Amino acid sequence: MTGDTYHFGDSVTMHGGSGNTGMVKNVAAPAAPPALSPELQEATKDLLRRVEALRGQLPPASAQVLDASLPDATGDAAVPAQARQSALMSIAGIAAVVGPLGQPIVDAVTTILELLGAG
Repeated sequence: MTGDTYHFGDSVTMHGGSGNTGMVKNVAAPAAPPALSPELQEATKDLLRRVEALRGQLPPASAQVLDASLPDATGDAAVPAQARQSALMSIAGIAAVVGPLGQPIVDAVTTILELLGAG
């Protein structure tokens, strides 16, 4: 089909003039992620307290996995839901292996997952 023209992105045509300095884009800034609810913030603080209490009783390899999971599990609202859930499940798995000492952490993770609607 001769004459079909497809344009993707910006297209500017200027005929004459002087002092042309650029284009107006009129693009809005991305919306800030929503803040975590007060209940979720409190549940996250509770999880951190419980993890800190258990950390010294873990083998070094388990403590390392736990430390690697904490930023995504307890981060702000910008953490993708799938990454947050995966990190929480890793923490719960480590806590479950520890046995009765880890049960409060499993309970805290369950609470957070319920608050996130993923439980």
